[in-house]
Amino acid sequence: MAKRLGRAILLAGIGLAAAPALADDLREALVMAYNTNPNLQAARAQQRAVDAGVPIARSAALPTLSGAAAHTEFVKRSASTPGGPLGGPERATSADLTAGMPLYAGGAIKNSISAAKTRVEAGRADLRATETEVFAQTVAAYMDVILGQAVVGLNKGQVGVLEVNLQATRDRFEIGDLTRTDVAQSQARLSLARGQARSAEAQLVAARERYIAVVGKEPVNLQSPPPLAGLPADVETAVQVALDSNPDLIAARQRSKAAGFDTAASGAGRLPRVSVFAGADYTDYHGTLGGGSPLVNQSTTTGQAGVRASIPLFQGGLPAAQRRQAQAREGATLEQEIAIERQVISGVRAAYASWQASREIIESSQSAVDAAKLSLEGVKAENTVGNRTILDILNAEQELLNAQVQLVTAQRNSYVAGFNLLAAMGKAEARDLALEGGALYDPVANYDRVSGNIWDWASDPAPKPQSTRTVDTKAQDGTVTSK
Repeated sequence: MAKRLGRAILLAGIGLAAAPALADDLREALVMAYNTNPNLQAARAQQRAVDAGVPIARSAALPTLSGAAAHTEFVKRSASTPGGPLGGPERATSADLTAGMPLYAGGAIKNSISAAKTRVEAGRADLRATETEVFAQTVAAYMDVILGQAVVGLNKGQVGVLEVNLQATRDRFEIGDLTRTDVAQSQARLSLARGQARSAEAQLVAARERYIAVVGKEPVNLQSPPPLAGLPADVETAVQVALDSNPDLIAARQRSKAAGFDTAASGAGRLPRVSVFAGADYTDYHGTLGGGSPLVNQSTTTGQAGVRASIPLFQGGLPAAQRRQAQAREGATLEQEIAIERQVISGVRAAYASWQASREIIESSQSAVDAAKLSLEGVKAENTVGNRTILDILNAEQELLNAQVQLVTAQRNSYVAGFNLLAAMGKAEARDLALEGGALYDPVANYDRVSGNIWDWASDPAPKPQSTRTVDTKAQDGTVTSK
């Protein structure tokens, strides 16, 4: 377990190299989670879906071109009479081509595009938040395994000590130096210790399985994490950084802006719309018009172009209702922004307090361990001269175990609390942890790829899972290999 865990965490120097088959240190665990965690992969796919909102909104401002064709058989037609009208055609084939382009839409298109772009920014912040959450889960799972291994080791060691104590107690009972009560007490403590050791093993199994779920690989020979560095000097600094960098708060701000654009777009329903259009039509009667008379033109071709303007006069209150609805939704996002701001401030302050407390708990726990060791040595020495009982020794050993477990737990909590504080500040993402090497996921690259694409038949490959599955990993156990 790393010493002086109270010095925060930027994990400087973590490289994004190809992840090995097994994660032996925190750097490799973070890299594997970054590359293979399904929640993070799903968030990236979701952001790509948000990116598509921009070309969808922009398509309303671009020209449209459509064509249609039809072939008709006239099963009943007018007859030709002398001096009367010409007979109707037996069949006709027609085709038309139509083009159009909006010139003015009351600001609806412009504001819709702006709203879509703003939601892309919000989505990127959401992606950052998911990335931070996955890293926080990875750190917690990593430290839980280390803690579980330490607790199992301590409890196993206690079982070994109590087994020796029990044998010694029995030997002394045989020679009449101790009573049957001393033997019973030693036996009871050994049985209790074995139960505690088994419980610790079960908790270690759960910790290892959580690690597999987050990281995607079995934990093997996990090393002590790197020293932590980079946490703020005071809570005010932490809060100020969070107000500027927390991804959840940034996403809420962007959604408020997008809702403002939605409100502006909703008012366009009351304004005129202007567009230009052009078209061409062709009809061929296949020589059947007018009984096939050569004097009758058997095909027609027309073309047209113009400007179309529409002015809404009365729509039953629809535009006003739509605008009120958009305004209400904008108001909701503004309130949600403040709510998230409150949560961020509260979360940062609580995380800072937890981190500070954990540092003090480490110091007090270390003092307790040192004192418990001295106490145990003293009790054993006094027992040899008859001033202490076997129960005193058993109690002293239990106190030492409790202090040791509290120490390793405090060390785990301090590291996790430090990372959670950085996460709340918005400083626990791949770019902050130096997960570099040219393979970081860049959401801007996909946006640049699709935002200007106007080809109707453009398509991405069929989606395939990017994360790793854990169905082939073996069920974990609570064994601890001594180093």
